[in-house]
Parts: sequence; C-alpha cells; structure tokens
Amino acid sequence: MKLNSNQIAEILPHRYPFALIDRIDECEPGVRAQGVKCVSVNEQFFCGHFPQEHVMPGVLILEALAQVGAVAILTQPEDKGKLVLFGGVKNARFKRKVVPGDVLDMECVLTKRRGPVGVGTCTAKVDGQTVCTAELTFAVKGD
Repeated sequence: MKLNSNQIAEILPHRYPFALIDRIDECEPGVRAQGVKCVSVNEQFFCGHFPQEHVMPGVLILEALAQVGAVAILTQPEDKGKLVLFGGVKNARFKRKVVPGDVLDMECVLTKRRGPVGVGTCTAKVDGQTVCTAELTFAVKGD
C-alpha cells in the first residue's frame, strides 16, 4: 500500500511543523512500513539547529521513524482512529548528519506486540547509507 501526504494526514494526527513524513512507499498493516521525508532548507527547525550549519536534529529523525511505525500500526482495522504514543527509545545510533537536500528513507518493522504495547526496529538511510538505527517502543491509546 502506498500513501501520499493527504492520506497520511487521515491516519496520523500530526500537523505542521510535526508532520515529518511526506509519503509511504510500502505498508503491510501491523507488520512494517517504509516512508520518505524530503529534507528542505525551509524546515522550521533549521532556524535554530544550526543557523551556521544546518543539521536535522536526531530527535526529529527518531520522531519521523516513529511516525512511519505509527502508520504501520494504525492501518490495521482494529487500530484505526487510535493514537500511537512513544513508549521508549533503545540503542539509538546516529551514523551521519542529515542536511537540506537529503531524502530520508525510513523503515519500521514491528517486532513485538502485547496488548497496546509494542516494539519496532527502525532504520533511516540517505542515498543507501544508514544515518540512524533505533528500537522504538510504542503504546496504542484506544477509544
């Protein structure tokens, strides 16, 4: 399944400046999702991070990965309309900077789920090079 930014906005509650994925290229509901963020010099966070050398904050790369994972979760019929919250971050590693002009290719594979709590293994790449890996814990908040 492929999703454009308007379709993603129907699934996730995030809006500007926190809508951090431009499209979903692949999604297997409840299993995995692959998404893309086209990093522009016009991003609001570049005003302060850093004015002299633009670098996408690592925490926003993690948030973008979490949003990709949330799409994988919320495209399941039983989770439609719910909210996915961060539960934790383990083993986050940053391998290189993400700068304006980069296309961030992200994948989140859901590896465990017990009730509303689960784990996803996430990777972000630019031009095939890994820029970030992390294990993200999430909680699905229902009705």
